[in-house]
Amino acid sequence: MYREAAESAAAVRRQLRANAEPMRQLGAVLRRVAPRAVVTIARGSSDHAATYARYLLETRCGVMTASAAPSVSSVYAAQPDLRGALCLAISQSGRSPDLLAAADAARSAGGLVVALVNAEDAPLAARADHVVWLRAGAETSVAATKSHVASLAAILHLVAEWSADASLSEALAALADGLDAAWQLDWSAAIERLKDSRNLFVLGRGLGLGVAQEAALKLKETSGLHAEGISAAELQHGPMALVQRGFPVFLFAQEDETSPSNAALAAQLVGRGAALIVAGIPVPGALELPTVGAHAAAQPTLMIQAFYRLAEALARARGLDPDRPPHLQKVTETT
Repeated sequence: MYREAAESAAAVRRQLRANAEPMRQLGAVLRRVAPRAVVTIARGSSDHAATYARYLLETRCGVMTASAAPSVSSVYAAQPDLRGALCLAISQSGRSPDLLAAADAARSAGGLVVALVNAEDAPLAARADHVVWLRAGAETSVAATKSHVASLAAILHLVAEWSADASLSEALAALADGLDAAWQLDWSAAIERLKDSRNLFVLGRGLGLGVAQEAALKLKETSGLHAEGISAAELQHGPMALVQRGFPVFLFAQEDETSPSNAALAAQLVGRGAALIVAGIPVPGALELPTVGAHAAAQPTLMIQAFYRLAEALARARGLDPDRPPHLQKVTETT
């Protein structure tokens, strides 16, 4: 896990070089086709990347985006009308039966299928109208790291080309160097706070929600910690009742329009006595982790890169092997 996560910056550089022209062409196709909606098809870490895609697509392209439930096709054999929709399938292996069934159904229902996939022999690639190769290289760790970062980079690239947004293109150009810097950040202060924890909220909002979900999954996989990744806004609709003095909360907070509400929530959590860990904004009374300055659309990717190093070290501090999580395998083939 450590070695593969450390390769993320190199993977993104490789991806951006190889995909420059294909992405330019795909962006032109999407501007011409003008999809009326985007439907994402993914599971696990890839679905967390799809959460990021939703917020980036809706805020930068103005196109409604929603996550498909693969079981609608694979279990219920139903086929929603997807004419005029872009269907964005994201997967490291590209071989889970439910994702393949969903991609097949999407094409049959009139959707334009674009696959973001890493494995070169992925059956998903044959189901797609356009394939964006993630080019992360072989990933053997059960806990996906560099393939998730590569998915986020590809999504940023796709949206930058589709929207023709120069600021996103600039953020993309700086991403690999930012990942190098993020990998060097020292987040070890969080280990002592989380080493003996059993439960944890991981919060994010907007562009940061997907990495909050991803961080929670990694804490479950590698540290056996019951972590729940939820929206910072949703915390106040019931789950806040669980936050007692000393309850650990981890907040990912990129610097954008969500900053005021995230800062207000963070102050409230500190006031309740929560053991708050925060990345991205200053919060008096919280454990503040260092971050790399970047465009708001790139900040979540840089934060999750720093988090992967923390997650690997935390698992070992808890006496666990992050490379051998119980009951899990690399390729999960759900139906």
